[in-house]
Amino acid sequence: MMRAKVNQGINLNDYNGVWVIGEQREGKINPVTIELIGEGRKLADQLGKELAVVIAGYEVEKEVKELLHYSVDKVYYINDPLLKDFTTDGYAISIANLIERKKPEVVLVGATSIGRDIAPRIAGKVGTGLTADCTKLEIDSTDNKLLQTRPAFGGNIMAHINTPNNRPQFATVRYKIFSAPEKIENTTGKITLCKVEKKELKSKIKVLSVKEKNKEVGLEEAEVIVVASRAIKKQEDMEMIYKLADKLNAQVAGTRPVIEAGWIDAKKQIGLSGRTVKPKLIITCGVSGAVQFVAGMQGADYIVAINKDDKAPILDVAHLALIGDIYDIIPKLIEKIENNKDNNQKYMASAAK
Repeated sequence: MMRAKVNQGINLNDYNGVWVIGEQREGKINPVTIELIGEGRKLADQLGKELAVVIAGYEVEKEVKELLHYSVDKVYYINDPLLKDFTTDGYAISIANLIERKKPEVVLVGATSIGRDIAPRIAGKVGTGLTADCTKLEIDSTDNKLLQTRPAFGGNIMAHINTPNNRPQFATVRYKIFSAPEKIENTTGKITLCKVEKKELKSKIKVLSVKEKNKEVGLEEAEVIVVASRAIKKQEDMEMIYKLADKLNAQVAGTRPVIEAGWIDAKKQIGLSGRTVKPKLIITCGVSGAVQFVAGMQGADYIVAINKDDKAPILDVAHLALIGDIYDIIPKLIEKIENNKDNNQKYMASAAK
């Protein structure tokens, strides 16, 4: 892939519109694409510009049409048999060439494994910068530039970045940072079929076969989460956390100290240096509520905080606070849940007679 020169004296006025690089796997649109469409719509409206989505693949027309039901103005559909299976160079080059031809002002990509693979390559080819893993996007009212916020230095500070001299303004965004927009019935957008040269799609990688991996519900998809913290004194005490989670059909997550102790898998860390989640219910067990952690879970529908410090920062975002030692409260919660379950079973049994 040829790399463009950065700072090439481009005319910024030639660039217009907000683009979302959509992601599909085996014909299914990744949910992060819908979230980015919602945020892209807000940015486009503030700029007074159009919102477009780019989808590369083969024979995914049905899914492409569905995107129009999320207030999208245009969908650029790169359809070719060589794009049926994902390859880094084939996808990156075809999308980069489309960007060079159409000149969007802002480009958003989901910070997924595929997004993180192709985004830097696309940015390098079109000669612009890339802000990775953004947690916030805004339009500067003074000059209409995109303000991009991302964690830095292990999440200890938040960096605010803009791209003053190059276009497009390019950012990858974490899944579950933004809310998905509502689906609408009537559509006004249009689909543009984009033709590409076969030489653009030729990859040095040959896909021999695709084997489906056993699917597991990621932390981002969990509806209920129980979070362990440094308040857990020893690894054996994690048993009560897992027991509470089991009673609630929840997943167990942790803060950095628990992860670094090796008590929970690193993929289960919540926070700026871990995962961003939006469950229906999250129960934090002894979590103090550092900024890095709260930024990764404050979008939850309902937050229950168990903490013996009645001035802990986590209480500022909690909907319900249980003040006390987790070693006293968690067993009582488990007992309460078990009693309610028994009562419900007795009620159902009597009602069935």
